Amino acid sequence: MSQSLSITLLLLLALVTANLPFLNQRLMSVVRLPGGHKNLAWRLLELVLWYFIVGGIGMAFEKSAGQNQAQGWEFYAITAALFLTLAFPGFVYRYLLRRGR
Repeated sequence: MSQSLSITLLLLLALVTANLPFLNQRLMSVVRLPGGHKNLAWRLLELVLWYFIVGGIGMAFEKSAGQNQAQGWEFYAITAALFLTLAFPGFVYRYLLRRGR
């Protein structure tokens, strides 16, 4: 797989997984919670879990292209901010557009 294709796939995967917590009522899109409703705390926990899953997939892509580069805290702060930015459409849909539901 070419490097540009793996970067594109990773960004698309990050976009989809960042919005998953806000688009359904299941934990990690699989487990149905008791009561059938997921509050904001569950959604934020799920967002953090998806961040680490996508990060692991990104590290696997990097390993397949060569050797993994050591990263400092700055890299993780920037990627976390990017992941939160990608989650913004799902947050807006859940909490700002769906007022009456």
